[in-house]
Amino acid sequence: MVLLVIAISCFSLLFAVYLARHVLQKDMGTARMQEISNAIKEGAEAFLSRQNRTIILFAAVLAVLIFILYAYARAPSPADPVPPLQMAFWTTLSFVLGALCSVIAGYVGMWVSIRANIRTASAVRSSLNDALRIAMRGGAVSGLFVVAMSLLGVGGLYALLNALGHDPQKIPFTIVGFAFGASFVALFAQLGGGIYTKAADVGADLVGKIEAGIPEDDPRNPAVIADLVGDNVGDCAGRGADLFESTAAENIGAMILGVGLYPYFGLKGILFPLVARAFGLIASIVGIMIVKCEENEDPMAALNRGYYVTSALAIVGFFFATQWLLGVDTAKYPEASSAWFYFFLCGVIGIAMAQAFVYITQYYTEYKYRPVKSIADASETGPATNIIAGIAVGLECTAIPVIVISIAIIASYYLGNMSGVPHAGLFGTAVATMGMLGTAAYILAMDTFGPITDNAGGIIEMSGQPEEVRRKTDRLDAVGNTTKALTKGYAIGSAALAAFLLFSAYLDEVAHYGVKLESVNLAKPEVFVGGLLGAMLVFLFSALAIRAVGKAAYVVINEVRRQFKENPNILKGTAKPDYARCVDIVTVGALKQMVLPGAIAIGMPIAVGLVFRFLGVGAEAVAAFLMVGTIAGILMATFLNNSGGAWDNAKKFIESGAHGGKGSDTHKAAVVGDTVGDPFKDTAGPSLHVLIKLLATITLVLAPLFV
Repeated sequence: MVLLVIAISCFSLLFAVYLARHVLQKDMGTARMQEISNAIKEGAEAFLSRQNRTIILFAAVLAVLIFILYAYARAPSPADPVPPLQMAFWTTLSFVLGALCSVIAGYVGMWVSIRANIRTASAVRSSLNDALRIAMRGGAVSGLFVVAMSLLGVGGLYALLNALGHDPQKIPFTIVGFAFGASFVALFAQLGGGIYTKAADVGADLVGKIEAGIPEDDPRNPAVIADLVGDNVGDCAGRGADLFESTAAENIGAMILGVGLYPYFGLKGILFPLVARAFGLIASIVGIMIVKCEENEDPMAALNRGYYVTSALAIVGFFFATQWLLGVDTAKYPEASSAWFYFFLCGVIGIAMAQAFVYITQYYTEYKYRPVKSIADASETGPATNIIAGIAVGLECTAIPVIVISIAIIASYYLGNMSGVPHAGLFGTAVATMGMLGTAAYILAMDTFGPITDNAGGIIEMSGQPEEVRRKTDRLDAVGNTTKALTKGYAIGSAALAAFLLFSAYLDEVAHYGVKLESVNLAKPEVFVGGLLGAMLVFLFSALAIRAVGKAAYVVINEVRRQFKENPNILKGTAKPDYARCVDIVTVGALKQMVLPGAIAIGMPIAVGLVFRFLGVGAEAVAAFLMVGTIAGILMATFLNNSGGAWDNAKKFIESGAHGGKGSDTHKAAVVGDTVGDPFKDTAGPSLHVLIKLLATITLVLAPLFV
């Protein structure tokens, strides 16, 4: 079974290489288009290499700390899967591998996306379908690499420890460090990329559109290249690290829950998450390859067709995986003879939840529907009413997702309990999470499609291509904005299910160490305070992330103003702005500003666990911290993501000609609202997805210290 998982992962990586070669063989357009593309490429690679050096340095320090804590700081327990030094070695090694796999997956995905943009821009001059397929296949490299590297990392570690003679039931506890390594990189990749992209975007929009009155992606704007670089480092590398972390953490969490059902499923129950995910990779490859559209067709319809095919094939894969791996010995357990079918239905619930989140996000962020139109209407009376309407939409949009998450958790829990396998309710929720993440590779391909088409539109605009070509890239860019919003909805839904699964895995792990927490008693003062601190962390972290964008944007705005003031010929179009200066300013600012929120996010759960351990309730206080922090994080991330997306599309709705169109007072009010929403939807919101899972993976790795 592990060999099958490794084989499918390797096949997916080879297929991603084939797609990358296919994209790189395409035409690269005019010399002017290549000049712009090269500037984006250089800026993105410079930022990512500096960011990765910073992350690797932090990871090295943390790896040493984990080794010391496990080897020397804690008393050995009879429940440890291996002796203390071995435990320290394997936890540290899996942490380092998780971090490295995440860095590699994010880098490869972005490497292709910053080369696919120019080829998409060149293709769109002759064919919308060719441009769509190049952008989608360029995005698919990121999607396939992220999911396959996650599977290969977890499956490879499992196979290695199994070959060395470790107890198969204890291996998942030994490799939890892999999920923590992935979470650690994801936090800084998403924070750094999110701060970069929005500082550049806010700087370019406020001075360019409002003060100077020039269009979006105008080559006269000194911050325009930094803005286009930001699309890649935030939406591609950042989101890739986010979903890599989701798949890695969920795989290991579900394997830990599978250990509890070992008497019924044996080794198959532990390895089921990996096999189910591998089948999802094959479904995603088929879905990606069938994407194509007619010249006058809505490109979103083509992407939706691919998604429906991927979902249908994922359901088929789940059917075979559950029947093969989750069947019990009917002679021994006749009451659980059809258990596999109940778990199959749990997987279908997860896939249906993913679809539901797609529709909910579309309703709240597309300008066909009431919420975005209400913000556009409010913009007629100025920026203040625009912001009031946007905040109201953001708060309203938390209701339906919470109901959907609640139905999915309860339905899958009850189906698990009805399977005939005792105490399988939590495993049912784990299978629903696997179902939701079954289409992760395709969803991530759609997400990376966004920055590729956004960059292609910028290249077309800056290289002075004809208006009809720009209209075609606008269609692709509008679809790209929708897919980016959908991915955020999908990411928060999967984070919610994954966090519940990891919370259950944490309870399993502390029970493994002798602390059986049947419930978390918030009536205890220490436990209540632990929960309160978890909710507080979400608000503090969001504040620091949003403030970081404001600080970095302040420097960019002043730089753009300086260039316009010192060289008036820039606005006349007779002198070239200093793009590299803006890129460098944003790079330095983003890396500097990401450290404080990242350090607080990692340090606080450790501090809570260690302090409350001395009060005798370490494990339970951390459980409350994790539980309440997750609830607050889901609500806050949903609010931030959807309000930001709604503000953005209200502005685009007005730019399409509604309420006076571009340049009107209504448009200027909408630009202010969009600027407020930028750090919401692209920095704080997506970083909270990572925070929710990071809290769970830290507590999983360090649970032995809190007991």
